[in-house]
Amino acid sequence: MGKMEVINPRTGVSDHAITPASRDDVAAKAAALRKAQPAWEAMGVGGRCGVMARWLQAVKARAADIGEADAHDTGGCHTSYLQGFITMGNIGGWLEDAPKAFAALDFDAMSPSMPSVRVQSQVVAYPLVGVISPWNAPLMLALLDAVPALFAGSAVLLKPSEVTPRVIETLFETVREVPELAAVFDYVAGPGEVGQTVIEQADTICFTGSVPTGRKVAVACAERLIPCHLELGGKDPCIVTQSADIERATTAVLRGAVYATGQVCYSVERVYVHEAIHDAFVVRLLEKAGEVRLNAGNPRAGHIGPFTHGPQADIVAGHIADAVAKGAKVECGGEVENIGGGRYLRPTVLTGVTHDMAIMQDETFGPTIPVMAFSDTEEAVRLANDTQFGLTASVIAGTAEEAEAIGRRLNAGGIFLQDTFLTFAKMRTFGTDSFGWSGHGSPRIGPESLRRFLRRKSLLTQTGEVADIRNDHHLGEDA
Repeated sequence: MGKMEVINPRTGVSDHAITPASRDDVAAKAAALRKAQPAWEAMGVGGRCGVMARWLQAVKARAADIGEADAHDTGGCHTSYLQGFITMGNIGGWLEDAPKAFAALDFDAMSPSMPSVRVQSQVVAYPLVGVISPWNAPLMLALLDAVPALFAGSAVLLKPSEVTPRVIETLFETVREVPELAAVFDYVAGPGEVGQTVIEQADTICFTGSVPTGRKVAVACAERLIPCHLELGGKDPCIVTQSADIERATTAVLRGAVYATGQVCYSVERVYVHEAIHDAFVVRLLEKAGEVRLNAGNPRAGHIGPFTHGPQADIVAGHIADAVAKGAKVECGGEVENIGGGRYLRPTVLTGVTHDMAIMQDETFGPTIPVMAFSDTEEAVRLANDTQFGLTASVIAGTAEEAEAIGRRLNAGGIFLQDTFLTFAKMRTFGTDSFGWSGHGSPRIGPESLRRFLRRKSLLTQTGEVADIRNDHHLGEDA
């Protein structure tokens, strides 16, 4: 297979190339990782923490370079420039959390059902974890799975998106500075076919991406009878009640919907506003949306960057066109602009939307804000839950208590109250489940997410006399 050209999202032309891995390449890397993994696991969590602490220092030295590479990949999202520091926080957090996570899995006590039997626990890492990561937030979402897997004692083979490979190349320059880590952490480049080959080689798979591809990954893993952990996006609603402060609500909704060009799995994609404040909400939202700038002139100066993956702009434009054809009104934005070869969309507010429109049902993944009025709380909850997805949801009300009462009725794994876009706040707290099509498998957030990469064993020791079958008698039988 020849080289694959990589498009610069800001110019629309290729400025990079990757060499897709062959099946033999993937198999060879998988075999090397498997060979090194037993020694990695045998270090124990303390030994691995020592190695990972050295990697943390290597990342720290290259944090700015990592951020620049991520920004080159994505087109200049604000978060991209922070990816080196976010990676440091990821590794540093696990340096503290991994020993605690292992301690929480430890069990050594006498059996409550057979008092003479001692029950001990043992955890064994999956030898090889395959991570297939997406083009949005390419480094953060790759390492959200890879880092805890490494702390667990697994080797990791990463297949990043072929759309955003630059930052992964930069990251692995730091990995190679730590030989013990480089022996158990590697990556392969290429299109979806390479990911399929990773599935054939791994013992468990972590995938982040679209529902259609996630289904294929799940089927492939089921055929091999290996576990998979999938995060497949969202159609995240925000409810704004009659008592909500319009200034607070419009600011939160705008950022939640258009940050990173709306290319975040937990971006606000549907907004339900009480009919009594709907019109005032829209007026203020439009005023604020008009102050949002594209970063076409300077990736560090504007608020919204280009679509990281150009074809995504066509999907978003299709959702807007479908809504307009079915009666929606575009209040601002609405047209994909080609600026210097990059494809941009300004904040796009739509009114008059209904649930028979794709923009209210399918993941849009762009800076669109469809706003729909509701009459009472029951209707708001029904509309918010009328989806196949269930990743996150937001509620903004007059009081936190009012917001919480509504939030407890919403079908999503993360509920943001009195704001939007709060996922980072739960990173080191506890894991949550996805509802519907938004995901499958164990939580990927919090100390318990390390459990995804461990199999539990029990060791049962009989400390008393063994049972003698000759003493067993059927009820009613003479001795």
